[in-house]
Amino acid sequence: MKRSTIILLAVVGIIVILFFSLKGMYNGFVTKDEGVKKAWSNVESSYQRRLDLIPNLQAIVEGAADFERGTLTDVIEARSKATQTTISADNLTPENIQKFQAAQGELSSALSRLLVTVERYPQLQATQAFRDFQVQLEGTENRINRARNEFNDAVQAYNTAIRKFPANIIAGMTGFHPKQGFAADAGASTAPKIDFKKDKD
Repeated sequence: MKRSTIILLAVVGIIVILFFSLKGMYNGFVTKDEGVKKAWSNVESSYQRRLDLIPNLQAIVEGAADFERGTLTDVIEARSKATQTTISADNLTPENIQKFQAAQGELSSALSRLLVTVERYPQLQATQAFRDFQVQLEGTENRINRARNEFNDAVQAYNTAIRKFPANIIAGMTGFHPKQGFAADAGASTAPKIDFKKDKD
Protein backbone atom coordinates (compact mmCIF):
# COMPACT_ATOMS: atom_id res chain seq x y z
CA MET A 1 0.00 0.00 0.00
CA LYS A 2 1.35 3.38 -0.98
CA ARG A 3 2.44 5.78 1.72
CA SER A 4 0.06 8.47 0.42
CA THR A 5 -2.86 6.06 0.71
CA ILE A 6 -1.92 5.18 4.27
CA ILE A 7 -1.71 8.87 5.16
CA LEU A 8 -5.09 9.51 3.53
CA LEU A 9 -6.73 6.65 5.42
CA ALA A 10 -5.21 7.91 8.66
CA VAL A 11 -6.53 11.42 8.06
CA VAL A 12 -9.97 10.07 7.20
CA GLY A 13 -9.92 7.92 10.32
CA ILE A 14 -9.01 10.90 12.49
CA ILE A 15 -11.80 12.97 10.91
CA VAL A 16 -14.34 10.19 11.52
CA ILE A 17 -13.25 9.80 15.14
CA LEU A 18 -13.33 13.56 15.63
CA PHE A 19 -16.78 13.78 14.06
CA PHE A 20 -18.28 11.15 16.33
CA SER A 21 -16.57 12.67 19.38
CA LEU A 22 -18.01 16.10 18.58
CA LYS A 23 -21.39 14.57 17.84
CA GLY A 24 -21.37 12.78 21.19
CA MET A 25 -20.50 16.00 23.02
CA TYR A 26 -23.17 18.01 21.24
CA ASN A 27 -25.87 15.40 21.81
CA GLY A 28 -24.85 15.21 25.46
CA PHE A 29 -25.33 18.97 25.77
CA VAL A 30 -28.75 18.70 24.15
CA THR A 31 -29.80 15.90 26.50
CA LYS A 32 -28.75 17.82 29.60
CA ASP A 33 -30.34 21.02 28.29
CA GLU A 34 -33.63 19.18 27.79
CA GLY A 35 -33.25 17.82 31.34
CA VAL A 36 -33.02 21.38 32.65
CA LYS A 37 -36.10 22.40 30.66
CA LYS A 38 -38.09 19.46 31.99
CA ALA A 39 -37.02 20.21 35.55
CA TRP A 40 -37.98 23.87 35.09
CA SER A 41 -41.40 22.81 33.83
CA ASN A 42 -41.86 20.82 37.04
CA VAL A 43 -40.84 23.87 39.09
CA GLU A 44 -43.39 26.05 37.31
CA SER A 45 -46.08 23.41 37.72
CA SER A 46 -45.41 23.12 41.45
CA TYR A 47 -45.52 26.88 41.98
CA GLN A 48 -48.67 27.13 39.88
CA ARG A 49 -50.30 24.56 42.15
CA ARG A 50 -49.65 26.89 45.08
CA LEU A 51 -51.01 29.89 43.19
CA ASP A 52 -54.17 27.92 42.47
CA LEU A 53 -54.71 27.34 46.20
CA ILE A 54 -54.86 31.04 47.08
CA PRO A 55 -58.45 31.64 45.88
CA ASN A 56 -59.57 28.80 48.17
CA LEU A 57 -57.74 30.39 51.08
CA GLN A 58 -59.29 33.75 50.26
CA ALA A 59 -62.79 32.27 50.30
CA ILE A 60 -62.15 30.51 53.61
CA VAL A 61 -60.67 33.54 55.37
CA GLU A 62 -63.22 36.02 54.06
CA GLY A 63 -65.89 33.97 55.80
CA ALA A 64 -64.33 34.61 59.21
CA ALA A 65 -65.76 37.54 61.14
CA ASP A 66 -63.38 40.37 62.04
CA PHE A 67 -60.42 38.73 60.32
CA GLU A 68 -57.50 41.09 59.76
CA ARG A 69 -57.87 41.92 56.08
CA GLY A 70 -54.40 43.40 55.68
CA THR A 71 -52.65 40.03 55.80
CA LEU A 72 -55.08 38.57 53.26
CA THR A 73 -54.56 41.56 50.98
CA ASP A 74 -50.80 41.01 51.15
CA VAL A 75 -51.24 37.40 50.01
CA ILE A 76 -53.52 38.40 47.13
CA GLU A 77 -51.12 41.10 45.96
CA ALA A 78 -48.11 38.79 46.26
CA ARG A 79 -49.99 36.14 44.28
CA SER A 80 -50.71 38.67 41.53
CA LYS A 81 -47.05 39.62 41.30
CA ALA A 82 -45.93 36.00 41.27
CA THR A 83 -48.43 35.19 38.52
CA GLN A 84 -46.96 37.94 36.35
CA THR A 85 -43.35 36.84 36.91
CA THR A 86 -42.72 33.99 34.49
CA ILE A 87 -39.58 32.76 32.72
CA SER A 88 -39.12 30.78 29.53
CA ALA A 89 -36.97 27.66 29.90
CA ASP A 90 -34.77 29.13 27.16
CA ASN A 91 -34.07 32.28 29.18
CA LEU A 92 -32.92 31.05 32.59
CA THR A 93 -30.52 33.90 33.23
CA PRO A 94 -29.34 34.84 36.75
CA GLU A 95 -31.42 38.03 36.58
CA ASN A 96 -34.61 36.23 35.57
CA ILE A 97 -34.18 33.48 38.16
CA GLN A 98 -33.61 36.13 40.82
CA LYS A 99 -36.80 37.98 39.85
CA PHE A 100 -38.81 34.76 39.83
CA GLN A 101 -37.40 33.67 43.19
CA ALA A 102 -38.02 37.09 44.73
CA ALA A 103 -41.66 37.13 43.60
CA GLN A 104 -42.30 33.63 44.91
CA GLY A 105 -40.44 34.48 48.11
CA GLU A 106 -42.78 37.41 48.71
CA LEU A 107 -45.75 35.08 48.37
CA SER A 108 -44.18 32.61 50.81
CA SER A 109 -43.63 35.39 53.33
CA ALA A 110 -47.17 36.72 52.92
CA LEU A 111 -48.61 33.22 53.40
CA SER A 112 -46.50 32.68 56.51
CA ARG A 113 -47.73 35.96 58.04
CA LEU A 114 -51.34 35.08 57.27
CA LEU A 115 -51.02 31.62 58.81
CA VAL A 116 -49.54 33.14 61.97
CA THR A 117 -52.49 35.55 62.09
CA VAL A 118 -54.91 32.61 61.79
CA GLU A 119 -53.60 31.28 65.10
CA ARG A 120 -55.67 34.01 66.76
CA TYR A 121 -58.85 32.60 65.19
CA PRO A 122 -59.38 29.09 66.60
CA GLN A 123 -62.87 28.95 65.12
CA LEU A 124 -61.32 29.39 61.65
CA GLN A 125 -58.64 26.77 62.30
CA ALA A 126 -61.34 24.33 63.35
CA THR A 127 -63.17 24.43 60.02
CA GLN A 128 -62.79 21.45 57.72
CA ALA A 129 -62.13 23.75 54.78
CA PHE A 130 -59.13 25.32 56.49
CA ARG A 131 -57.75 21.95 57.60
CA ASP A 132 -58.06 20.73 54.02
CA PHE A 133 -56.24 23.83 52.82
CA GLN A 134 -53.45 23.25 55.33
CA VAL A 135 -52.90 19.70 54.05
CA GLN A 136 -52.90 20.84 50.43
CA LEU A 137 -50.52 23.70 51.13
CA GLU A 138 -48.05 21.53 53.02
CA GLY A 139 -48.08 18.97 50.21
CA THR A 140 -47.59 21.70 47.62
CA GLU A 141 -44.69 23.29 49.48
CA ASN A 142 -43.01 19.89 49.68
CA ARG A 143 -43.47 19.47 45.93
CA ILE A 144 -41.97 22.90 45.35
CA ASN A 145 -38.95 22.01 47.46
CA ARG A 146 -38.38 18.75 45.58
CA ALA A 147 -38.85 20.43 42.19
CA ARG A 148 -36.35 23.16 43.08
CA ASN A 149 -33.77 20.62 44.22
CA GLU A 150 -34.23 18.53 41.07
CA PHE A 151 -33.94 21.66 38.93
CA ASN A 152 -30.71 22.67 40.69
CA ASP A 153 -29.34 19.15 40.14
CA ALA A 154 -30.19 19.34 36.43
CA VAL A 155 -28.58 22.78 36.12
CA GLN A 156 -25.45 21.57 37.88
CA ALA A 157 -25.15 18.54 35.58
CA TYR A 158 -25.62 20.75 32.52
CA ASN A 159 -23.16 23.43 33.67
CA THR A 160 -20.55 20.81 34.56
CA ALA A 161 -20.87 19.20 31.12
CA ILE A 162 -20.38 22.42 29.17
CA ARG A 163 -17.46 23.63 31.32
CA LYS A 164 -15.23 20.57 30.99
CA PHE A 165 -12.33 20.75 28.54
CA PRO A 166 -12.47 20.36 25.57
CA ALA A 167 -16.28 20.25 25.73
CA ASN A 168 -16.34 23.91 26.79
CA ILE A 169 -14.91 24.92 23.40
CA ILE A 170 -17.63 23.05 21.52
CA ALA A 171 -20.31 24.33 23.90
CA GLY A 172 -19.26 27.93 23.33
CA MET A 173 -19.19 27.46 19.55
CA THR A 174 -22.63 25.87 19.46
CA GLY A 175 -24.46 28.29 21.77
CA PHE A 176 -24.63 26.34 25.02
CA HIS A 177 -24.12 28.75 27.92
CA PRO A 178 -24.26 28.30 31.72
CA LYS A 179 -27.67 28.39 33.38
CA GLN A 180 -28.67 29.70 36.79
CA GLY A 181 -30.20 27.57 39.52
CA PHE A 182 -32.05 28.63 42.65
CA ALA A 183 -30.01 30.19 45.40
CA ALA A 184 -30.62 29.05 48.97
CA ASP A 185 -33.69 30.92 50.17
CA ALA A 186 -35.58 29.51 53.14
CA GLY A 187 -38.52 31.80 52.50
CA ALA A 188 -39.09 30.42 49.03
CA SER A 189 -38.24 26.78 49.58
CA THR A 190 -39.55 26.01 53.04
CA ALA A 191 -43.18 25.31 53.68
CA PRO A 192 -44.93 27.86 55.89
CA LYS A 193 -45.14 26.47 59.41
CA ILE A 194 -48.03 26.69 61.80
CA ASP A 195 -48.74 24.56 64.85
CA PHE A 196 -52.36 23.47 64.77
CA LYS A 197 -51.91 21.14 67.74
CA LYS A 198 -50.74 23.77 70.17
CA ASP A 199 -52.55 23.59 73.49
CA LYS A 200 -54.96 26.42 74.08
CA ASP A 201 -54.92 27.91 77.55
